[in-house]
Amino acid sequence: MNIVVGITGGIAAYKAVGVVRGFVLAGHTVQVIATEHALRFVGKPTLEAISRNTVHTDLYEGVSEVRHVAIGQAADLIVIAPTTANTLAKLAAGIADDLLGNTVLATKAPILLAPAMHTEMWMNAATVANVALLRERGFRFIGPASGQLTGSDSGPGRMAEPDEIVAEGLRMLGGGAAPAGHPLGGQPQVEQGSEHPLPASDAAPVARDLEGVNILISAGGTREPLDPVRFIGNRSSGKQGVALADAAVSRGARVVFVGAHLEVEAPRGAEIHSVETAEELRVEMIALAPEADLIIMAAAVADYRPRAVAEAKIKKEQVGDTLTLELVKNADILAELATDAGAHQTIVGFAAETAATSDELLALGRAKIARKGCDFLVINRVGWHEGFTTDGNEVVVVDKTGHIVIEVAGTKVSVAHSILSAVV
Repeated sequence: MNIVVGITGGIAAYKAVGVVRGFVLAGHTVQVIATEHALRFVGKPTLEAISRNTVHTDLYEGVSEVRHVAIGQAADLIVIAPTTANTLAKLAAGIADDLLGNTVLATKAPILLAPAMHTEMWMNAATVANVALLRERGFRFIGPASGQLTGSDSGPGRMAEPDEIVAEGLRMLGGGAAPAGHPLGGQPQVEQGSEHPLPASDAAPVARDLEGVNILISAGGTREPLDPVRFIGNRSSGKQGVALADAAVSRGARVVFVGAHLEVEAPRGAEIHSVETAEELRVEMIALAPEADLIIMAAAVADYRPRAVAEAKIKKEQVGDTLTLELVKNADILAELATDAGAHQTIVGFAAETAATSDELLALGRAKIARKGCDFLVINRVGWHEGFTTDGNEVVVVDKTGHIVIEVAGTKVSVAHSILSAVV
């Protein structure tokens, strides 16, 4: 297949080298079109060495070959990584003042865009409108992810990783993706022979489909103190809950976020509340719940707490070789929220299970949602090396009848968007 990789002038242009290399290693012919500003970030010799082809930059080169049209006509897929805010605006307006713009207008191939910009630019009303328009015209998006940006900034706007972009591009080629102009509208594709929709990509949807929606999200892991030094806790990092909050903010929601011992930066643009124990989490969630339209309990909550908490550090010299703890059950926060939910509220719970098989995992999840009474349950397998602290996740979402709504795997950001889309 003939793949065109367009590179525009953003700091993430250096990552485009990995995109080019990935497609080449997959056995495809790669033509690189770099804008003038892109070459300020990554060198032409590097791109030519990796792509094994001449890098095209000038609108007026190869005039006798009508190259400004021929490249687009010959393309089976066009990938633009990074896609800057300026490029999004030009594509939305149909501006073709450089070779890349001409190539896009001249092609009938599917087009995959990998946005990269600062959070404020990504969430700007002009960018939101441009991306919505491009989606309507059939452009596909992957990312941006939420993470470290240029300088000390962090938030939605980080370009998807090269291997994710390559994987999505290959999926579009293999899946017979519709050409530009076909109104895909960013809707999930359905795998043939399956009733369960699969995510269209690792994209962060930009449609502001949660404007005016109040969302309450919990994340992280609670800790139950034994004494002033020690506690009973769990391995939750809070990454999935933070990803859900970031995704919801990017889609226009007002987000109230209750975090317990996060190992990642709290979500930007959300109202933040911090808690320590399961009971503190319960108090916060019950108090904040009445204002929420959607409640997502992604926190890993301790099922038990010590009956008594020592005022001073427990000394082994005083206790001896064996320490016996008496634990009492904590309140079931999710069940309480579901019981007290108003008619306008949707409740989403999480279930982390150490199931040996997919069937066992699903059975545990169906039993749990029956007990909890929530509207949706996100089920994922956890273990020593999966689920907790990782950047990826694989989940099954069921509704209160036990029916599978979605099965999705990917980065925690993409999984977050898939969960929100299912709820919407």
